[in-house]
Amino acid sequence: MKRQIGVVVLATAVLGVAGAAASTAARPDRDPVRLSATPERVEVVGLPCLPSSFQLGLTNTSTADLYADALLAAGGPVVLDRELVSSWLPAWDPDHTVSARVGVTVPRDAAPGVYDVRVTTDGARLTVPVEVLPLPPKGPGDNLALGEQATASSTHANFDVCGAADGNTDSEQWDTLTGWNDGTSGVFPDTYDVAMAAPATVGRVETWTLDSARYPAARYGLRDFDVQVRVDGGWQTVDEVRGNSAGRVTSTFPPVTADAVRIVGLASNNGDYSRLVEVEVFTS
Repeated sequence: MKRQIGVVVLATAVLGVAGAAASTAARPDRDPVRLSATPERVEVVGLPCLPSSFQLGLTNTSTADLYADALLAAGGPVVLDRELVSSWLPAWDPDHTVSARVGVTVPRDAAPGVYDVRVTTDGARLTVPVEVLPLPPKGPGDNLALGEQATASSTHANFDVCGAADGNTDSEQWDTLTGWNDGTSGVFPDTYDVAMAAPATVGRVETWTLDSARYPAARYGLRDFDVQVRVDGGWQTVDEVRGNSAGRVTSTFPPVTADAVRIVGLASNNGDYSRLVEVEVFTS
């Protein structure tokens, strides 16, 4: 059965004038700020590297500039990554929406269901449904690294450390929606780790380095790297890859019980960065 737990977002606006037009469901004489959310419905999974988000939009529908503060508070299993959104809202014509990203996460044990995020100004109201999805399966044949906690020796400012553990292996989306790039040009080695939820039998690792039409692996991908697994707190090298020019490298080895996997970047084909699109871990 689905439960609904309110997540309240309180937004107060310091108004430049009174009596201006307001958002849908607002009283026109009290609040000229129109609220919106993109997407209108959010899906999230309780894994550390599968977060979600929406864009909270504030639009000034009046004829005078105003300053708006949005105070965010979460309840139940839903966690928001910010407590305050503040913005100056000019009275542009046509109306202009100022947007702010609101990150949404839930703990691993969050019960699947729909939970409401409520956005409220003095007179306007907006509800953003957040659906908590079941955890993905992690049995034989499943990617044990999917969505699990990733760490790295460094991460370029344009990328997220979770980018190579999010389930997306499409190199064409590497620099916009997915992937990882280290933050130290020309300096090696670089490390990228994914810690699994619990020790598991590991016998195969799929390493996806950058390989797109614009950025082919033979020029931009990892050339030399080691694949390591963590056993009883120590790292063991299970494969040494040298002279690689492919976008996907499969490393198979005798199964071992490990709780994390590491890619050690030793050189790229153009000598600048270690670039990964995805790291997948399997039993065999």
